[in-house]
Amino acid sequence: MSLTPQEHAFLEKKIGRKPSPVELQIVAAEWSEHCSYKSSKKHLKLLPREGSRVISGLGYDSGVLDVGDDYVVTVHIESHNHPSAVEPYGGAATGVGGVIRDILSVGTRPIAILDGLRFGDIEKDSHARWLFKNAVRGIADYGNCLGIPTIGGEIEFDKCFTNYALVDVAAIGFGKKEKLIKNRADKDDFVVLIGGSTGRDGIGGSQFASDKLESENRSAVQIPDPFIEKLVIEAILEARDQHCIKAMKDLGGGGLSCAISEIADALSVGIEMDVARIHKREASMSPTELMISESQERMLVITDRQKLPILKKICEKFRVPYSVIGKVKEDRMMQVRVETNTIANLPSSVIVNAPLLDRPASKPKYLKKIEEIKKPNTPNDLTGTLLQMLTNPNIASKIWVYGQYDHEVGIRTVVKPGYDASVLRLDNGKFLSVKIDGNSKQCYINPRQGAIGCFEEACRNVVCTGATPIGMVDHLQFGNPEDPEIFWTFKESLEGISEFAKYLEIPCVGGKVSFYNETDNGPIKPTPLIGVLGLIDKKPLLTQKIANNNILVIVGETKDELGGSEYYEYIHDIIGGTSPIVDMKSAKLNQQIILELINQGLVNSAHDCSKGGLAVAVSELCITNDMGCVVSIDKIPGQKLKPDEILFSESHSRYLLVIDPKNSDKIKSLLKQKNVSYAFIGKFSGSNIIFRNKTKTIANLRVDKARDKWLNSLESLVTHG
Repeated sequence: MSLTPQEHAFLEKKIGRKPSPVELQIVAAEWSEHCSYKSSKKHLKLLPREGSRVISGLGYDSGVLDVGDDYVVTVHIESHNHPSAVEPYGGAATGVGGVIRDILSVGTRPIAILDGLRFGDIEKDSHARWLFKNAVRGIADYGNCLGIPTIGGEIEFDKCFTNYALVDVAAIGFGKKEKLIKNRADKDDFVVLIGGSTGRDGIGGSQFASDKLESENRSAVQIPDPFIEKLVIEAILEARDQHCIKAMKDLGGGGLSCAISEIADALSVGIEMDVARIHKREASMSPTELMISESQERMLVITDRQKLPILKKICEKFRVPYSVIGKVKEDRMMQVRVETNTIANLPSSVIVNAPLLDRPASKPKYLKKIEEIKKPNTPNDLTGTLLQMLTNPNIASKIWVYGQYDHEVGIRTVVKPGYDASVLRLDNGKFLSVKIDGNSKQCYINPRQGAIGCFEEACRNVVCTGATPIGMVDHLQFGNPEDPEIFWTFKESLEGISEFAKYLEIPCVGGKVSFYNETDNGPIKPTPLIGVLGLIDKKPLLTQKIANNNILVIVGETKDELGGSEYYEYIHDIIGGTSPIVDMKSAKLNQQIILELINQGLVNSAHDCSKGGLAVAVSELCITNDMGCVVSIDKIPGQKLKPDEILFSESHSRYLLVIDPKNSDKIKSLLKQKNVSYAFIGKFSGSNIIFRNKTKTIANLRVDKARDKWLNSLESLVTHG
């Protein structure tokens, strides 16, 4: 039980009496940081929630966007950090299951999964390698069993995640607008629990996730069963088609305590339930255990007397267990009984509205120490440096990871993992481009600009497929919010994301806040993760094979912004310096011109510059096309920089375009007309990646050698250590 003395007094005052032991546990689950957002709720109002495509509904657990022709896409993001740090296979797998049920809860079919993963230094830390291997396996096994493709994600390794893991999972759904669950309830409607049986796994999971990870509490980790989840999905969608569902909610954090109280409060009704009716895994479970268990693969459905027999038949057809556990009342109370004995009776509005906190915030002292750094000398061997960068686990190919995922099942995946963003085919002839991005290194050095940078990078990635961003979700992950310095980094990140979302008019349609991400080693770096959805009306930009004499164009400026770069941290072990700053006007302008060039069919392929900078982005184009390139770095627009800074700066809003020489005059004309910074910087030919500064060759790397290091280093590290 995790109520503070102040919360205990607040609860007693609200209900006018001492709460029963079961009531205390119900409230403790809902008032945990994980479920109540008591530290962040006041601040989350900053995010822009409205837009022409946004559809909102009572109690929706997922964001809903109108994509035209009476179709909608839904999106949600969740994390399973503490459980994955304790038991990576089960923790990561149940993270997938939970976010999929959020998509299902609005009445849409889940069609895709993306994952964002973070672990310690896998080059030096065998425990980090073990966590990484098993989390990937858990995600792969669960998604593959469900037949839902894992189409993309991102991975980051950093010492701040030592003995810990961040496992973020985003899910995408698709469906007809008319089939969305409207969420309503009337007196005497039935409350039905559908899906897996309730067990002792996951008891107190929300409280476990609302504190520093100190002990390996395996009882708080849920047990995954993708086979029952698959049956639940099909049963729920058939019940939706048969109009058997008046309201629905998945059982996630806090179990029945939160699901019952939240749906009752959202619909302004009361619910009376009997825990004796719940189908259980273990006969001896106490009422409290049944109320706060977070066993997976469970959905809560409200139906009426007329449709209840049909709902039962559907569950029986799919062999999905169910229990009719309660009824809807008019009194707005959540009443819990064991047969005829009432053990809890509280207003749902009290349960779901934890007293909000106004936490103090102060600028971290560490920022002063890392602002001024001594710049490193330019390495004598920039060819060797580039090769070393390509073996960096944060930059090397992630094919070992996504090769374990079935990303083609469902026949919607048009652009697969391994490119800037993934693209799904929709039933109305349009396409959906999706990407998630994060960068804890830059967010540590400048939380506001780092967060904006993650957002802008996700936008760049979907733009590279020819998509216009239409919505975003965020997942804000930090250490202990009771620490004013950590809370300051949260507020800065949130303000940055809100400012950029408003400027680009991209509504936030969902998200998650996760605090207390720390171990005895200390807190994680600030790690906001941003997911962006983009819509393509006609056809996506499918990357064409680079041909001899194709031209390389850069759009955007390269600046002296190497703080938080992979070059500083991986090559020179420098933490600090100036983090990349997003110029919002340039970001918007560059997005618009790239989309215009793609829509006019003038671009063979587009690639953004991000981790590792220009040198890595060019190398990736060469490696994936088995084609060399000669690049003149003296032509690159931006500040006057040293060669290594030009090669490895991670300045934002930069795009690399591969074009046919015959289109060069038209492209030049359009770029000049829009007044964007650009340059024609190279030509593809031969079998070497060559960077020149005027007449001097500063780096010269064979494509086959680069490919070998980039393609195999991560797998070699994970499998052989």
